Amino acid sequence: MSKTIREVMTREPVTLEPDASAADAARLMKEHDIGSVLVCDEEKLWGIVTDRDLAIRCVADGGSADEAVGEICSTGVFTLAPDDDVAEAVNAMKERAIRRIAIVDGERLVGIVSLGDLAQIQDPRSALGRISAAPPNQ
Repeated sequence: MSKTIREVMTREPVTLEPDASAADAARLMKEHDIGSVLVCDEEKLWGIVTDRDLAIRCVADGGSADEAVGEICSTGVFTLAPDDDVAEAVNAMKERAIRRIAIVDGERLVGIVSLGDLAQIQDPRSALGRISAAPPNQ
């Protein structure tokens, strides 16, 4: 039997308001040992800011740690619903060359699924599955 996104997603993903700073995003990534933070307000998902966005769109372009994440986040985030099949997430990541999918129930953000999450359930003995399951570097 195939799994649904609900079974593998990370619930209550780490989020920031669009006017939060790049430094706020970096602190949350360090605190939670994650590589991305979803950017949303009370009503909608704006985008996602990754550690790469902080490096490329902020630091490398001469931005400051005070720059708003709403200005540097990737927009047009691909989403799936909690009851969608995990195979849809795998195919979307493959076709779109993305590593994270925001999970929404209607308009409400309810989770996130990463490439590492899928690797752990699809092929836990693969290199990516083992790396994703390993304890974080300190």
